[in-house]
Amino acid sequence: MKSTISFAASLTVFAFFLHACGNKNNTNQAGPQEKIVPVTTSVVGSEIVTAIRNFPATVVALNETELRAEVSGYITNIYVSDGASVSKGQRLYEIDRTRYVAEVDQAKANLNIAESNYERVKKDVERYKTLQAKDAIAKQTVDYAETDLNNQQAQVQGARAALSTATTNLNRSVITAPFAGTVGISMVRNGALVSAGTTLLNTISSTNPIAVEFQINEKEIDRIVDLQKNKATNAIKVTLPNGTSYDEPGFISTMDRAVDRNTGTLKVRATFNNNQQKLRVGMNLLLNISTLSDAEELIVPYKAVVEQLGVYNVFTISDSSTAVFKEVKLGSKFEDKVVITSGLNAGDVVIVDGANSIVEGGKVSTKKN
Repeated sequence: MKSTISFAASLTVFAFFLHACGNKNNTNQAGPQEKIVPVTTSVVGSEIVTAIRNFPATVVALNETELRAEVSGYITNIYVSDGASVSKGQRLYEIDRTRYVAEVDQAKANLNIAESNYERVKKDVERYKTLQAKDAIAKQTVDYAETDLNNQQAQVQGARAALSTATTNLNRSVITAPFAGTVGISMVRNGALVSAGTTLLNTISSTNPIAVEFQINEKEIDRIVDLQKNKATNAIKVTLPNGTSYDEPGFISTMDRAVDRNTGTLKVRATFNNNQQKLRVGMNLLLNISTLSDAEELIVPYKAVVEQLGVYNVFTISDSSTAVFKEVKLGSKFEDKVVITSGLNAGDVVIVDGANSIVEGGKVSTKKN
């Protein structure tokens, strides 16, 4: 009896040992548990969007002209410093006036002589006509006198034209500002010899108001026309080269007459006040146009978008809490959001944070943004 019990006990211990070994093997053969990635999500919403379109732009002057010498001579006076603000009609440069004053004096003297000769011949004609009425003088003498009178009249007209030319040259020896603005750095100094029509003295441009020019696609013309008509407040602003926003808004002032047939673009000009002279001619900046969408548009946080070789995608979450990769088309970007024009529907759940740690079909645990 005792031997039977011992044998049964031995079988029980051996069976327990086999069961333990089997459980150990089963444990080693089982795969690792699937990784669940925690992510932050956002629901695709829809709203009327205030979109901001950015256009590369350049600051240009509404008025700008080169100042060139209109008469020849030596510079005798420069009345303004480089970069100075000037008013319309203000003196800027003076070319040696000595010869031009002399030419005016000579032209005046010549005119006086011509007028005196004309008056003398005119009196002769009147006297000869009186004698002719009495048959006291030959008709030929009267004819000669009248011809001489016509010649003298032509001499007077020529002398007046010469005086006008001399006076103009004298006036042009002083270069004045054609409009209010700012002059640049002078190209000449006192004593420099300048030639009429060729020597560049300086450049002057208006600074307030000032213009910003940019190019738009021909598809956007209607929207820009509406902005030009309405002059919407705060719709048009610029970002300066240092990244700061310019304080004052502008308005669409001019649109070019024709679309460039090669590029399909149209030049547009916006006008801005420039009281503090922050906008300078030639400056490159961004022009920003704010527009309201015609209907509600789908929006997602811009952080949810994944770009791969110019293709935009987002991760959405399926009903089984797995990540689904979807290609989308983007519209306007505003603040920290972006418009989705295709690829998503309102109510879809997109992954905002954590997308770098997941793959297509991966399990996720969600937390709303």
